[in-house]
Amino acid sequence: MIKKPITIQIPSGLEARPVALLVQVASQYESQIHVEVEGKRVNAKSIMGMMTLGLETGEKVMVEANGTDEEDAMNDIEKYLSTH
Repeated sequence: MIKKPITIQIPSGLEARPVALLVQVASQYESQIHVEVEGKRVNAKSIMGMMTLGLETGEKVMVEANGTDEEDAMNDIEKYLSTH
């Protein structure tokens, strides 16, 4: 299992379209992937779950990946959240 704090750099924050793209990135991997912020923990492969977080640019989240491809999953999610 890998846990990593990531600061969201997406200019519009995680609105509907960026959330959908994040879910697509997470869904490519077999690993279980969760995003946690302020005690709320949701499945990164769930659009509805991710939307409930209402994340904004500059906010820090804890991303957790657990499974056979966890390193690749974490790298891609970090890249997505940090560079868009």
